[in-house]
Amino acid sequence: MKYSKSDNPTKKRYNILALIFGTVVINYLDRTNISVAASAMRESLEISTVQMGLVFSAFGWTYVALQIPGGIIVDKIRLRILYALMLFLWSVATLLQGFVNSFAVLLGLRASIGVFEAPSYPANNAIVTKWFPEEERASAIAIYTSGQFIGLAFLFPVLTAVQDWVGWRGLLIASGIVGIIWAVVWYVLYRDPDRHGSINAAELSYIEKGGGLVKSAKKSTSLAKFSWSDFAEAFKHRKLWGVYIGQFCVGSVAIFFLTWFPTYLVEYRGFDFIKSGFLASIPFLAAFLGVLLSGFTSDYLIKKGYSVEFSRKTPVLIGLFLSISIVGANYTDSTFFIILFLTIAFFGNGLASITWVFVSLIAPKNLVGLIGGVFNLMGGLSAVIVPVVIGALVDKDDFSPALFFIGGITIVGFLSFLLIVGKIKRIELDTA
Repeated sequence: MKYSKSDNPTKKRYNILALIFGTVVINYLDRTNISVAASAMRESLEISTVQMGLVFSAFGWTYVALQIPGGIIVDKIRLRILYALMLFLWSVATLLQGFVNSFAVLLGLRASIGVFEAPSYPANNAIVTKWFPEEERASAIAIYTSGQFIGLAFLFPVLTAVQDWVGWRGLLIASGIVGIIWAVVWYVLYRDPDRHGSINAAELSYIEKGGGLVKSAKKSTSLAKFSWSDFAEAFKHRKLWGVYIGQFCVGSVAIFFLTWFPTYLVEYRGFDFIKSGFLASIPFLAAFLGVLLSGFTSDYLIKKGYSVEFSRKTPVLIGLFLSISIVGANYTDSTFFIILFLTIAFFGNGLASITWVFVSLIAPKNLVGLIGGVFNLMGGLSAVIVPVVIGALVDKDDFSPALFFIGGITIVGFLSFLLIVGKIKRIELDTA
């Protein structure tokens, strides 16, 4: 491919980042729409609360179980094709939910969405690793990660309005149509850096000299064989276990806010339901600001000449430390201070949410997807384990053990990044 010889680098990588951001928002649209539709869906399909709980969990089980296979696929198939196919399939499954008339079919469709979304975050990380130099990578990761917080903070009222207008079936059908359209947009617009028609040589050189993996792997034209030795590499390095454990801890804080947080406000703190909806949005907005601040600050420190260890670890460590403040809510009955402690904790979780940058910087060049899959599996395990543990810890009157539990997990995450991860350096494999 011939590139423009202009001395000024183009900025095509930001167009790609906008594509990823939009995809993350749609990803979370199709994860959260079921919670909006649940009440009307239960009445229409005569589904019990136990069955609805199974529907909610079906996505998580398949999503977590397929993180490693999903990561392996990311390393083997061109991302233009893979992501368009994923988007199309999970959007079709979302759309079909609007036509279901039985619990079994609904359960299967929710599980299939988890299957098709499983490679999405390893793919996001692989794309950023290709398109962005190391000094801009944390900012890029922060921007696309912020899409999930925007989704969580703002999509709920939008989805509620849509359902009020067209019903729960119309909500799910509309969500699926949006995703199908976006799949076409992705396929038309996305290319790897060295295959992009309008990037110039200056930008390509800038990305490559900065550590971006701009070269498309030759194996992308056909599916390369899986190697168990590659799989073993994902588990044999101490620094990788450090980020895996850390990601589980970061994910645990987020999962509390995604699952038990509204129940905590209404049932254990006695907040009015409508008031709790407004108050619950405040920590999500704080997390959104936290992740953006973390990414841009981390890259700023890199550009100012600070070490990779200091620049990348500092926001994450500060974030995990702030998340410990969640325990403070156990020591007050003031609405203001309850929300303040929880907001500080989720803001800290946002600061710590650039952890994908460690995968980008540490994983062997040809195993970015696989390592990303294991990493996301570890984070996803928090969605399986933490809600159940919290349910076992709390009783009808006392939620404080659950908050102590979350506070303790953040301490483990802090120590993991501080003591186990070690030097931030790409793992070089012995190819002899």
